[in-house]
Amino acid sequence: MKMTIKEVIVAEGRDDEIAIKKAVDAEIITTHGFAFGRKLINLLKEIEKKRGIIIFTDSDYMGSQIRKRIADEIPSAKHAYLSQNVSTKHGDIGVENASPEEILKALKAARATKTKVVSEYTMSDLIENRLINSDDASARREKLSEILKIGYGNGKKTLHKLNSFGITRDEFEEAMKEVNSHR
Repeated sequence: MKMTIKEVIVAEGRDDEIAIKKAVDAEIITTHGFAFGRKLINLLKEIEKKRGIIIFTDSDYMGSQIRKRIADEIPSAKHAYLSQNVSTKHGDIGVENASPEEILKALKAARATKTKVVSEYTMSDLIENRLINSDDASARREKLSEILKIGYGNGKKTLHKLNSFGITRDEFEEAMKEVNSHR
């Protein structure tokens, strides 16, 4: 039996919807790309009040633009992320390319952005853990974001996500142990 997700999942297109439905039982609304309008935003705002939404877009530029546009309007929305290495097939990046197991993991790990961001982490944490200012920093951030399911970002974005998604120190340290074991 598939896991049921109570929130409504916001995805980009029909292929994403089909892939998500193979993984979970959920209601899905598609944006059909970036050209969605005020009508969809207003609908999502109403849904967020009643059931909540999870933004689950592709891990490419357009997906991040759609995510940002919706999150700017609905800051309480949850975010689910897939890394590019599990959502890429034949050079195409998309939720539709991920396995049902990876989709399920991403949805289980969906997190809301904290309205009051606590600065638990600083640039010093990133430097100490070689997430910036080291030759392998990009690869280490990619692995960290995959483990924590927070979406890849440069140093500044990674720091923001660690703080705004309320990643605990224990979660971070456990994830860094795993990052360090992949040498």
